[in-house]
Amino acid sequence: MDFLAIFSFAGFTSLVAIIAWYATKSTDEKSSDGYFLGGRSLTAGVIAGSLLLTNLSTEQIVGLNGSAYKDGLSVMAWETLAAIAMVVTAIFLLPRYLKGGLTTVPQFLATRFDVATKTITSGLFLTGYVVVLLPVILYSGSVAISGMFNVPEMFDISESTALVCCIWGIGIIGSIYAVFGGLKAVAVSDSINAIGLLIGGLLIPVFGLMAIGDGSVMNGLDALMTTNPERFDSTGEHGQEVPFITIFTGMMLVQLFYWGTNQQIIQRALGAKSLAEGQKGLLLASFLKILGPLILVLPGMIAYHYFEGGLASSDLAYPELVRAVLPKPMIGFFAAVLFGAILSSFNSVLNSSVTLFGIDIYKQHINKNATEATVVKYGKIFGVCLALAAMFIAPLIANAGSLFNYLQEINGIYSIPIFTIIVVGYVTKRVPAIAAKIGIFSGSALYIVSQFFMKPYFIEKALIKAETAGVKDTAKLALVEADAYPHFLHVMAILFVANIIIMLLIGKIAPRKEAYNLEYTKQVDIVPYKYVKHVGITITVVVVAIYIYFAK
Repeated sequence: MDFLAIFSFAGFTSLVAIIAWYATKSTDEKSSDGYFLGGRSLTAGVIAGSLLLTNLSTEQIVGLNGSAYKDGLSVMAWETLAAIAMVVTAIFLLPRYLKGGLTTVPQFLATRFDVATKTITSGLFLTGYVVVLLPVILYSGSVAISGMFNVPEMFDISESTALVCCIWGIGIIGSIYAVFGGLKAVAVSDSINAIGLLIGGLLIPVFGLMAIGDGSVMNGLDALMTTNPERFDSTGEHGQEVPFITIFTGMMLVQLFYWGTNQQIIQRALGAKSLAEGQKGLLLASFLKILGPLILVLPGMIAYHYFEGGLASSDLAYPELVRAVLPKPMIGFFAAVLFGAILSSFNSVLNSSVTLFGIDIYKQHINKNATEATVVKYGKIFGVCLALAAMFIAPLIANAGSLFNYLQEINGIYSIPIFTIIVVGYVTKRVPAIAAKIGIFSGSALYIVSQFFMKPYFIEKALIKAETAGVKDTAKLALVEADAYPHFLHVMAILFVANIIIMLLIGKIAPRKEAYNLEYTKQVDIVPYKYVKHVGITITVVVVAIYIYFAK
């Protein structure tokens, strides 16, 4: 079995690498557009596949299924609302990005506000990537791969040594794709891995349902829904990880930031050969997102039924289910697919970091007269340094706890402030640069104070009060903790509104002298996809219908 797993892993990974090399060998990667945006030649299918794989990695596959194991169907909001966010991006944001000929989102901030605003934003993105995203992707991915291949036993080494070896293996291979291959190599490899992930990911719930349904998928689904019908409530229950009301507050803001302004994601659409192709790619990806709960939520719910809620940790739900229900000969293929998902997220974040540094920092502040080849060269050097830093940091994240929810909360430090200034930048014409700077710093500072100082204080105070009153039940104490302070998604929404008000007030008091006008740079054809609004409305209606159908 070990030999078969290694053979499948090596074969699938090599196949992806060969196809990616062949597809990119004719791309001029000495130019900024060629290296950073794949020569602005990406088509709808490549964009959709790359978006899907960039989004998925072990911290999401394992983490979200773990949340579903604990709370049931309500956590699907992380997937289904993403579809609506991509529709909004396709209709409203992408036309403006491509009209302005952007390579990075912060570039818009330089023309709308000033260069300092752009640099601050790029710095925030890079800090979030190197301190949070890259190390967590490497760590969680290495834990999964080490466990599936049983690396410690295979090589007779300790678990910590095996973890470090896997971290460096993933990091080096991911760096080769991202740093030396450019965006097109990343996007093409993502598209191939997306097919494998869809096949492998869908096999888990199929075999899981067969396991609990005596060989029948339909019997398994019937048993799952009748045994614990309350877990199929799309609106959830009080005290759960994703309260239903957050869908109308911070949840949608997080989704819009992630799918509409986050460099690692939107860079795929910025590389589109035309606006129509970019919009079709986003819409195709949004449709696939509606199917996302089949891979990211259903297995967790099956695991709850299969193990009768008896696992020591919810984060064990997915790997334990895979080990229990997947036929042994197929574990090798699934490990290869999962490796592709890990690699995709790592090299996508790294490629975006290289882009941000090369365009927004090196060219802007270090060497303004640098040729495009020089910008690409030093971008690659920075990428290697960033990858090395992430590989050294990753083993330190041994006690991060529930990674998925933790990541969402930590990302709020920079996500909402950046999203706020982009929204204000596009919908107003005279709000000045000073307002953007104040918006970024006030948004980040207030969020840090709220989540890392005020929240722990109020929770501790509420728990002491409850325990003094004789409350000892774990479930009741969890509810006390949930009620002690607003959910972090609510906090995001409050700060979003507060930041907008602050920026608009500054714009009223000290407006910029000339109104901002977005100029068309003629980089690509910006004729929109003919049916973009029709398809977008259809996808939105489907998402709403799913919520209504499963609402209890």
